[in-house]
Amino acid sequence: MSRIAGSGCDVITPLGERKPLLDIEKSIITKYRRDIWGKFIKAIKEYNLIEDNDKIAVAISGGKDSLLMAKLFQELKCHGRDNFQLEFIAMDPGYHDNIKELLIDNCTYLNIPIHLFDSGIFRIVDDIAQDYPCFMCAKMRRGALYKKAKELGCNKLALGHHFNDVIETTLLNLFYTGNFSTMLPRLKSQNFQGMELIRPLYLIEEDSIINFIQSSGIWPLNCACMVAAKKTGSKRNEIKELIQELKKNFKDIDKSIFRATSNVNLDTMLGWKKGGKTFTFLDEY
Repeated sequence: MSRIAGSGCDVITPLGERKPLLDIEKSIITKYRRDIWGKFIKAIKEYNLIEDNDKIAVAISGGKDSLLMAKLFQELKCHGRDNFQLEFIAMDPGYHDNIKELLIDNCTYLNIPIHLFDSGIFRIVDDIAQDYPCFMCAKMRRGALYKKAKELGCNKLALGHHFNDVIETTLLNLFYTGNFSTMLPRLKSQNFQGMELIRPLYLIEEDSIINFIQSSGIWPLNCACMVAAKKTGSKRNEIKELIQELKKNFKDIDKSIFRATSNVNLDTMLGWKKGGKTFTFLDEY
């Protein structure tokens, strides 16, 4: 795996030619049963991500995470539960023609029937976000995806955030915003009534996703954003590198951070927020 200079984007290089689709699908529940399939199923059960009669919009960016997520959902319908419907949505925020072609080619090869729609977000972000385009882009992308999901009659939007994203977000909030908060596996949309966001890759580590994609011979999209390429490296990548350094002396520090988000002791906190209200330890002292 290499990195594009100045963009903060990792490039996933396949180990060889693309494997036959049936072999790729089979590997999910055989070769990657423990590290990917099992953790996908565990997240769905533990966080109740799928309920009867759900219609789920699976957001496909074309990157490694969303391509795997799409195949996991398809395998679940074939080999597990079939109490839900799927729609695969892919947004073109302003990709170069070659990038868009790669997205379509990968989805066609992997038998992922996408609803591809334009948004022009890259152009808008380039005009209004001078220093932190990634934050603005992510916010606008999510709104566009929610809108498309709603148009298709879906009640849930699935995004491909994984275990490492959760850890990095936790530290980003701690270091740069001064609060202890994390990325939840599911949450209700504030702007789209009746819609929920779910993260089925919540327990899957990024290294496992990279191994799967490389083994499959798939060349996924990276951020593909020429706006970000013109800016400095992102804070998220700084945090990613920091965690790797910390792991040299504290092997499972990422797992400890993850466990901490489920073991917050409010009796030892100076203050906290709940339902938009602020509380301090003195309220019940």
